[in-house]
Amino acid sequence: MVSKTEEPGAPAHCPDQRPCCEHPSSMTLMNGDEAHEHRAEVEPKQNGHDVGEQAEDGSEQEVIVIQDTGFTVKIQVPGIETFSIQVSPQEMVQEIHQVLMDREDTCHRTCFSLQLDGNVLDNFAELKTIEGFEEGSVLKVVEEPYTVREARIHVRHIRDLLKSLDPSDAFNGVDCNSLSFLSVFTEGDLGESGKKKKKGIELEQIDCTPPENILPGSKERPLCPLQPQNKDWKPLQCLKVFTMSGWNPPPGNRKMHGDLMYLYVITMEDRHVSITASTRGFYLNQSTAYTFNPKPANPSFLSHSLVELLNQVSLIFKKNFAALQKKRVQRHPFERIATPFQLYSWTAPQVEHAMDCVRAEDAYTSRLGYEEHIPGQTRDWNEELQTTRELPRKNLPERLLRERAIFKVHSDFTAAATRGAMAVIDGNVMAINPSEETKMQMFIWNNIFFSLGFDVRDHYKDFGGDSAAYVSPTNDLNGVRTYNAVDVEGLYTLGTVVVDYRGYRVTAQSIIPGILEREQEQSVIYGSIDFGKTVVSHPKYLELLEKTSRPLKILKHKVLNDKEEEVELCSSVECKGIIGNDGRHYILDLLRTFPPDLNFLPIEGEDMPEDCKKMGFPKEHRHKLCCLRQELVDAFVEHRYLLFMKMAAMQLMQQKTSLREKPVALENGEAAASSDSSAQSEPQEKSQSADKPVDSIDEEAQLKELEESVAAHNETVDLKSKESAQLEVFDQKQLLKDAAAFVLSCQIPCLIKDCLDHNVVPMDGATLAEAMHQRGINMRYLGKVIDIVKKFPVPSQLDHVYKILISEAITRSAKHIFKTYLQGVELSGLSAAISHFLNCFLSSFPNSVAHLPADELVSKKKNKKRKNRNLSSADNTAWSSVTPQELWKNICSEAKAYFDFSLECENVDQAVEMYNLQKISLLREIGIKVGIQVLLKEYNFDNRHKPTFTEEDILNIFPVVKHVNPKASDAFHFFQSGQAKVQQGFLKEGCELINEALNLFNNVYGAMHVEICACLRLLARLNYIMGDYSEALSNQQKAVLMSERILGTEHPSTIQEYMHLALYCFANNQLSIALNLLYRARYLMLLVFGEGHPEMALLDSNIGLVLHGVMEYDLSLRFLENALNVNSKFHGAKSLKVALSHHLVARVYETKGEFRSALQHEKEGYTIYKNQLGEQHEKTKESSEYLKYLTQQAVALQRTMNEIYKNGSSANIMPLKFTAPSMASVLDQLNIINGILFIPLSQKDLENLKAEVQRRQQLQEAIKGTDNQETENKAAETSEAAETTVVPDDPAETQTSA
Repeated sequence: MVSKTEEPGAPAHCPDQRPCCEHPSSMTLMNGDEAHEHRAEVEPKQNGHDVGEQAEDGSEQEVIVIQDTGFTVKIQVPGIETFSIQVSPQEMVQEIHQVLMDREDTCHRTCFSLQLDGNVLDNFAELKTIEGFEEGSVLKVVEEPYTVREARIHVRHIRDLLKSLDPSDAFNGVDCNSLSFLSVFTEGDLGESGKKKKKGIELEQIDCTPPENILPGSKERPLCPLQPQNKDWKPLQCLKVFTMSGWNPPPGNRKMHGDLMYLYVITMEDRHVSITASTRGFYLNQSTAYTFNPKPANPSFLSHSLVELLNQVSLIFKKNFAALQKKRVQRHPFERIATPFQLYSWTAPQVEHAMDCVRAEDAYTSRLGYEEHIPGQTRDWNEELQTTRELPRKNLPERLLRERAIFKVHSDFTAAATRGAMAVIDGNVMAINPSEETKMQMFIWNNIFFSLGFDVRDHYKDFGGDSAAYVSPTNDLNGVRTYNAVDVEGLYTLGTVVVDYRGYRVTAQSIIPGILEREQEQSVIYGSIDFGKTVVSHPKYLELLEKTSRPLKILKHKVLNDKEEEVELCSSVECKGIIGNDGRHYILDLLRTFPPDLNFLPIEGEDMPEDCKKMGFPKEHRHKLCCLRQELVDAFVEHRYLLFMKMAAMQLMQQKTSLREKPVALENGEAAASSDSSAQSEPQEKSQSADKPVDSIDEEAQLKELEESVAAHNETVDLKSKESAQLEVFDQKQLLKDAAAFVLSCQIPCLIKDCLDHNVVPMDGATLAEAMHQRGINMRYLGKVIDIVKKFPVPSQLDHVYKILISEAITRSAKHIFKTYLQGVELSGLSAAISHFLNCFLSSFPNSVAHLPADELVSKKKNKKRKNRNLSSADNTAWSSVTPQELWKNICSEAKAYFDFSLECENVDQAVEMYNLQKISLLREIGIKVGIQVLLKEYNFDNRHKPTFTEEDILNIFPVVKHVNPKASDAFHFFQSGQAKVQQGFLKEGCELINEALNLFNNVYGAMHVEICACLRLLARLNYIMGDYSEALSNQQKAVLMSERILGTEHPSTIQEYMHLALYCFANNQLSIALNLLYRARYLMLLVFGEGHPEMALLDSNIGLVLHGVMEYDLSLRFLENALNVNSKFHGAKSLKVALSHHLVARVYETKGEFRSALQHEKEGYTIYKNQLGEQHEKTKESSEYLKYLTQQAVALQRTMNEIYKNGSSANIMPLKFTAPSMASVLDQLNIINGILFIPLSQKDLENLKAEVQRRQQLQEAIKGTDNQETENKAAETSEAAETTVVPDDPAETQTSA
């Protein structure tokens, strides 16, 4: 969520599948019950203990263990001079290998060993375990003989070096490559260039004109600038062709001469050469394309590395390869490190398809998991996932090691599962039950089990059939995510990944050892496989699951099976326990870990609370697996705690008073209290067990009930159950109803209030969904949220949210339709079908006709029966007959059925007109949601004579992947305590804690992760406040790169990062770069949302101020006046933000010499300050001073003019002072609007704060120095004692509180 309070405060943890940089205000559980928010007010005891403190005290001494000092060692490489590198004792020898393979001068070596005093070092040994390895040791690089595997690795590595600047892997979404465009706008690296330029020179050379399309009021929304062509991408070509030879593999007699494989190369000089890879290295042989002659050529140029050989064969190769490596090493490391999970781009330019031996080989040899790295062929995923969980976790280094292993295995597993799921849908994997119909088939590939999201054995018949089967995998994944987070020792879950691809949902799971050999009935020893007819329990499982009952709020309870026997469970009935052949206790089918959402489960004879009824709930939903989100359960419990505390306090008060009056009343008082709060007294244990004791007699009713997972129906209460049990069941039902009401009465209004206060500023569908999810609101409530926003008294203040809500309802409905639409398309018609769908969805062209591939025109059966098709059928061309009218009619009915939202549109143009949407934003939303990649070009959506998209415009279809995101818990606690410290004003300590968190995050996640991004952003902000501008710049540059690479180049968080970076660039005197970055941010915001977003006001104020600083006054006014309008709209014309906007506009008019306009604006601002803050407030005084000054200037100007009229040209004219604003004053204003304040406090305040200030004294001294230069021109203020604090967002409002 692009939350504005993100800087100082809330925790950076995102429950959504898409990790996200911003910090939600509520957190999913981390380890068991240590979930915390640092709250300003003192809270009642939360479930757990204060994490921040514990992390600080508990881990101080442990941290030191990790940061063993590094030392320097010398490396001797044949052929170049000895150099030294820095190593740390924790590293493995292997990491030195990696460094050498990345260095410019040694990158072409792969097959070597490192030797210390003649002993070969073991690759997997930690450096600190090696005897005699210390500061100044000399390591020798010794070339080793090749094997087939080593030769392959070498060829692959050389190919990677040749392709290192080529972005095609990022566009194609392979090998965890992704795009970054920051360097295009900063013209290379920020740090170095900044110091050379001086202010004066800088000013003359700036070209400040923004691109036409981003000026306020421009209607164009071009797509091409989204992915500007980087000049490094036209890579220096080193070879024309570099491929495996057709003579592979070597025949037996050549094998015995040491031939490993043959390569075929065509150099840039057009020389065709055949190369033999042998155990001794690479040499030229005498084969040609058609004759095989493996004898060495003369000269054979035998070399240990392929690069050394090619350097001798081709001069162009030598020159270009060296230049390429130079460029490769110059790039920022964050532009080239692989991301932990693959990111797909929804647009891409046309990339030429070049010959690539490694890619071709990868595609056709059955490279399952990366066998070439792993001994013993395929990886046993289940074993890897479970053994990493079993690693010890007693102290910090152990926990770090364990978390790193868990994270690594998860990201590898996700990548393998995604590849497998695509292979399954594309038909490249043989089913394990090939005789059954396609929907029922299951697959095993690379030790991963794949199943399709269809209701195959009428498993979900009573729950909504295929709809239920479709949501069940994601519910199950949420369950897995939660149990993993609780992390109970001895309880195991399966690796689970859910992949949506080409309209199908595939669940990928790791395989429990032994499960394939036995029938399911024998293996399940806990839970039920037939939805509650036969239920079994197991003491070990009860013991393990009981440990999860507190954090997950699941009560241990009894259920009745069909034989009327009571069975005790501590999870939902469908949750199954299986002991694998490895003796581990696994739980699976966690789709009902969370309680049912009664708003979407109408039950006869059950009455819902008033809150629900008046909103029109309960409603029928298309499946009966609706669950409440974990965030909601947590918020509800917290809410109940507070209620309980309040009631207890009231009771105490009453008792005290009644004690004074008459002692007798006490008993009644207490009794009342206890009965009243019994439902709430232990919400932790009781609240919301996911499944209630079910007492019912006939199986039919039993199934019915379980499916509601709500306790006993009124009419069939089992007679044996005692009164107390019935009461308990009643209480539990009541809790569930209250929870359902809580969503409507509490959480949705909270969301809307946060949007009004701009604590939450969604910019696109993903950030909106995240904001809803953090508050525990499911997307199926979208229609309800729209209704409430529509009925809001001042709707214009929620315009931006309304627009996103509508676009989300439309694109999600379209996604649902697209899913079934694609299932009817065979592979050869895919691009035609997708372009036809997009035309119907977005193009103004009224009669869009699908172009069928030529040979299919013969059988044009309009097959309307969509149900009984198998995965692909040859004669199905039903998709081609869809018309735009029909599609929009379906979208409207889908929006009504799923979201209960009445969309009154017959076509896209009506929708755009009615709700002020943008077609390009809709294209982006649908592209991201369903995984379409379109060609990067300008699309004409409004042409009524020809369709917008052709099949050539659809480049690719990608999977949409949901997976578990393992967390770095220790690092996260450090990060939180750091944030808390910063909020209390202890910047130094906060900074240290956050640096520590950064180290730990790097330790667990590697270099790239959203949480690291949040860390870097906060660090940059702190560096900036403490006056270290260049450090701020370097940290923020990393944050921008990381955000681009992990979240996407146009993700709202990336836009935010660009804005922060621009501010720090300006402070470092890099004005033209600052402007470029701001223009880029504005372009992206226009593309993603359009004009009129509240964040646009901030962006435009920034642009306006910088332009004012470089004396582009007219341009500056366009942006500042736009910001003024947007602020007035969202904050009301009387808000302090608007007053500040008026002031900024007045300053520009003043420097233009248009005093009348300046006075007018400043008066507006003055009036607002006077009314809001009173006459005596410093802001009001400042404003009135400025008004006086403007009036004097205006009078002086008028005098001069009169003088000229009277005396003509001989007039004695006083020179008027028109001054360009100083950079310092512009920077001050920038700091104010970006919410970075150095707030002056009066003497009196200081005395009140004495106690606290003593601890900050030393810190203050350090800051004062930097402040003084900052605020020279505010000398009046600095004379009072400067006290530095970080203000999250609204400077004007915070100043009042200050």
